Amino acid sequence: MTHHGNGARILIIDDEPQIRKLLTVSMHAHHFDIYEAATGEEGILQASIVHPDLVVLDLGLPDVYGMEVLQRIREWSNVPIIVLTAKEREEDKIAALDGGADDYMTKPFGMGELVARIRVALRHAAQSPNEPIMRFDELTIDLAQRAVELGGERVRLTPTEYEILKLLANHAGKVVTQRQLLQHVWSGRRHESESHYLRVYIGHLRKKLEKDPTQPKFILTEPGIGYRFVSPD
Repeated sequence: MTHHGNGARILIIDDEPQIRKLLTVSMHAHHFDIYEAATGEEGILQASIVHPDLVVLDLGLPDVYGMEVLQRIREWSNVPIIVLTAKEREEDKIAALDGGADDYMTKPFGMGELVARIRVALRHAAQSPNEPIMRFDELTIDLAQRAVELGGERVRLTPTEYEILKLLANHAGKVVTQRQLLQHVWSGRRHESESHYLRVYIGHLRKKLEKDPTQPKFILTEPGIGYRFVSPD
């Protein structure tokens, strides 16, 4: 079943009819164009035919495991993908994010939050990565100059702190896993197990960027998974 509005094209890959119905009704109210698939194979096919602007993918599909659907779509497309996963499977969330998902929601989820996550992912996909200056409230990151300013004042960051901030800001609104950060910042060297390094650097960044480092508004912790940079707008 397909509901056409005039907004972004959203493909829902989920085997539960009641969840598809709930998502379709809610998203149609936000003028999204909705396409549905009940199996992984059908979802992969639809993704190639419809070229959606965003995919909502349930990891627990009856035929092909959701992670495989994710990998197969990722082979040819950078479309934003939000995965739906059962609450207790933290390793699923990490595997999905490391496998190229943009975000995750745990079932049961609130529709308001899912729609907000969809808007963030669509906005992020629409932003040109060639823009050399990123602005988040009073924080400015100049990628060409590798310069960071907070409220007009230059913030002195070490090269490692800058790389962590740049990666998080480039994925604003998305969760970045500890592994993704460690691989990016300490590329090639085997630091994957050393997540305590990361906590130390995140602590330094918060001291330099946050008014109250214990109540961060830019760099949020996703417990057991990684970090999410949010733009407090």
